[in-house]
Amino acid sequence: MNEIKDYNLVSVITPTYNSETYIRETIESVLQQTYSHWEMVIVDDGSTDQTISIIEEYQKEDDRIRLIALERNQGAAVARNTAIENAQGRYIAFLDSDDRWLPEKLERQLTFMRQHDYAFTYTSYLEIHSDDAKNKVVTIPDAVEYNDLLKNCVIGCLTVILDRNKINEIQMVNIRSRQDYALWLNLTRRGFTAFGLQETLAKYRVRQNSISSNKIKMAKQNWKVYREVEKLNLLKSVWYFMHYAYFKIKKYVV
Repeated sequence: MNEIKDYNLVSVITPTYNSETYIRETIESVLQQTYSHWEMVIVDDGSTDQTISIIEEYQKEDDRIRLIALERNQGAAVARNTAIENAQGRYIAFLDSDDRWLPEKLERQLTFMRQHDYAFTYTSYLEIHSDDAKNKVVTIPDAVEYNDLLKNCVIGCLTVILDRNKINEIQMVNIRSRQDYALWLNLTRRGFTAFGLQETLAKYRVRQNSISSNKIKMAKQNWKVYREVEKLNLLKSVWYFMHYAYFKIKKYVV
């Protein structure tokens, strides 16, 4: 990983791919942060629409925004890892190109981390649907460890901040989806407890055509994480997958 050059700087990690519809809102939500000492490292993964030109508009106005354009589409894991490798800050925060933060997100969460000397934190967030009646706050536990996460991933990627002064290696596994989940498992398996801040500080957009909205594909990816990434045996994989299925059914039925 790139050397930490600024111990108060937050490096915002944003992968993009054909994100022209939402990228302005995402960037604006970072520009509106009450904590202003950040850099936004945007890695474009071979967009064919106007995504890059929109980012370049903002880049001309604010040099805290950095654009890295990959020559070909390689997937979100490569884009995120490229951004992390080029990050100059102590703190790594994740924000995808269709999500948004509330203005006090960085300030409130950094205060929480510094007061308690935490390495890995996350927050509750608002789930935004095309049908506003379905919008809801996703609540979180105060803390989660490895075995908790194997049963149910309660951590929204857009809410996470990591202190890489405490966490030496931060890298996502190169799989199609659930790279963030695999990283949280890696960190908690290494002994880093994830601590939750009970404040709603981000907005997650649920899109009908996304992988995360396809329940069967998500289930298959979760199984792949158990078997191929975490190397769990068949019995343990089935055990944890039963918990995963239970929590998913509970989420969509209740």
